[in-house]
Amino acid sequence: MAAPQQQRTSPCPLEIIIIGAGLSGLSAAISCALAGHSVLVLEGARELAEIGAGLQITPNASLIFQHFGIYETLAPKAAEPGFLVVRRYSDGKLLSKTDDFNGDMRRKYGAPFWDLHRVDVQRALADRAKELGVKLQLGAKVADLNFDKPSVTLASGEMLHADLVVAGDGLWSKCRERYLASKGAEDQPLPTGDLAYRIVLKLDEVDDTELQAWIAMPSCTFWIGPGSHVVAYSLRDGHMFNIVLLVPDDLPSDVARQPGSLDEMRALFSAWDPILNRFLDQVKSVDKWKLMHRPELASWVTEKFAFLGDACHPMLPYLAQGANSSIEDGAVLGNILSAVENKGQLAEALRLYERLRKTRGEAIVRETFAQRRDFHMPDGPEQMQRDELMLSKLGKEIDCKFPSRWQCPEVQPWLYGYDAWKEAEKALRESPLKTTTL
Repeated sequence: MAAPQQQRTSPCPLEIIIIGAGLSGLSAAISCALAGHSVLVLEGARELAEIGAGLQITPNASLIFQHFGIYETLAPKAAEPGFLVVRRYSDGKLLSKTDDFNGDMRRKYGAPFWDLHRVDVQRALADRAKELGVKLQLGAKVADLNFDKPSVTLASGEMLHADLVVAGDGLWSKCRERYLASKGAEDQPLPTGDLAYRIVLKLDEVDDTELQAWIAMPSCTFWIGPGSHVVAYSLRDGHMFNIVLLVPDDLPSDVARQPGSLDEMRALFSAWDPILNRFLDQVKSVDKWKLMHRPELASWVTEKFAFLGDACHPMLPYLAQGANSSIEDGAVLGNILSAVENKGQLAEALRLYERLRKTRGEAIVRETFAQRRDFHMPDGPEQMQRDELMLSKLGKEIDCKFPSRWQCPEVQPWLYGYDAWKEAEKALRESPLKTTTL
């Protein structure tokens, strides 16, 4: 296991403002504080709300938790899937299974695959950031930005100055809006054509003993079908169960989220696996979330400003990399900034961060759309060919490009084997920041 990083003393401590206390912003706050910089996080909400659902934290992010020093905090709250299966939607027929999935992850990547509640992750990140001296200002709504100074003007009228401003304010980023406006451009989140029903069940509220046993023994299950798929996994060491139903979007164009109808949800899945329907019978309420994406940005950085997370590369949830990639962004940014010896190197450091992160982030975005295609095939010849390939590897080593990227020997190592620390260190060895002065 990787050792927690010790906080450094920077030869050139920067004043950094991070906008957004989500996973990307808090990860950047921790890594920049570890690098010896002074960090202020601005969050528009008046409190870090106790809301959210499950996160699948893959080894590329749980490795970062080791470096951040929050691994031991989160371990008791995690559920580690003993196996991963892919099933056909209609009858639950087993198409693929990886036994000892948790052991496989640890052996291959030196870090676990964890299913965690978003609240637990956000709280652990926020607490660690504060331990490292990060200031967190809640109720701080951003009204304007100056990208050259740089500075942030809050809705209260307060103006804050910094050496660097980092935008981690999510899909509906106000920073992105103002950045594009400064260039005479604009964009809006685009509908993907899908929506998600998000469900969390508590073990002690489920009245079916077989389902209770399923929840208590953590695993990860996919059901794949025409135009839709479902993923289900345990949380909090088998005391909660997270279900996400991905279906065609029928929300009005101006609605991003609204309460869902239980009858409508059950009708959509009435012809699906009976065991899935037994889980859905336990649901008391559900919300519908429109799944959105954004066009690619030409650049993620200026000389004194940087984007990270959903503000620059929002992702469909089909590879569970939205959170993991955002955590990677924050870790890499801080690691690159640890090498800054004078402020004249900042612009070069940000360009190096962008070079490391932009290509990967946007490639993952494209791969999520490819996973949707392979999981959402309509019944027919192509679907039958997909199922035959998966069945041909059942109980055997998967040695080919595989429709489930969660198990694919080409895609999985690329996603899960990424080491943010090593990537940053390698880049700095190959492209050391030049000693320049302002």
